Amino acid sequence: MMEIRKRRRQKTSVLDKIFVVCNTLFMIAFVVITLYPVLNTLAISFNDGTDALRGGIYLLPRKFSLKNYITVLQKDNLIIGAYVTVARTVIGTLLALFSNAILAFVVSRKRFLFKKQLSLFWVVTMYVNGGMIPTFLLYKNLGLTNSFWVYVIPGMVSAFNMLVIRTYMNGIPDSLEESAQLDGAGYMTIFTKIISPLCKPVYATVALFVAVGQWNSWFDAMLYNRMSANLTTLQYELMKLLSSVTNQGNSVEAMKNAAGAVTPTSVRAAATILTMLPIICLYPFLQRYFVTGLTIGGVKE
Repeated sequence: MMEIRKRRRQKTSVLDKIFVVCNTLFMIAFVVITLYPVLNTLAISFNDGTDALRGGIYLLPRKFSLKNYITVLQKDNLIIGAYVTVARTVIGTLLALFSNAILAFVVSRKRFLFKKQLSLFWVVTMYVNGGMIPTFLLYKNLGLTNSFWVYVIPGMVSAFNMLVIRTYMNGIPDSLEESAQLDGAGYMTIFTKIISPLCKPVYATVALFVAVGQWNSWFDAMLYNRMSANLTTLQYELMKLLSSVTNQGNSVEAMKNAAGAVTPTSVRAAATILTMLPIICLYPFLQRYFVTGLTIGGVKE
């Protein structure tokens, strides 16, 4: 019996070692596949545009140059677009997080009579909408077109984000709320001092979702504020830059007109890095909450 147990243990340990080795190799390959396009784009963005046309650039620039970034940063209205994008990201994220959290708190209360009906109503809105033209006409009649608030108000309520927060709140023990009510606490006190501090992981997750969406959004600027130069966004300006550079092609004249040593490929790489940079800097601060909030908040009833 002892020999059989030893053989089983040895067999199990060998299988464990094989699994660890295979898992490690797989994760290394996955990281390389994930990071290589980003590092390659970064290398091209810091490389001379004309030299980049030769190819052969992988992880490091062959001929270092900052002209690609200078070309992008000299774009008209880019600074105004950056200010508007930062403002819509900060204000839109805070308002969306607050409104979704309030709705989730109301729907998650067991004494609320219409929580199932409201939840079903919001779920339907995830699959059905009025379409682009009716939405545009609605925003126009509400006075949201040619206005900064068209970036913020329509995104304040999201069925998906509300349901994620609601599911997380449902996992909080009811005894906490009951104890607070026995001490005379109202619903607002319970929400601000008991529920919200426990919901930091899911709040961080939803905040990251909303912030990324606000930062990357450009279609609403083109659709609703196209004629207002002071309401343009960074992504919309970069999109126009990429379109204009791409239309020029890779001719020698186009390179000279674009500052002498830049090409559509190099400018596109620089614009891509500038677009990604803020979100990449923000994510490490929210990472510890992200997995917990998404995992617990994603469990359905």
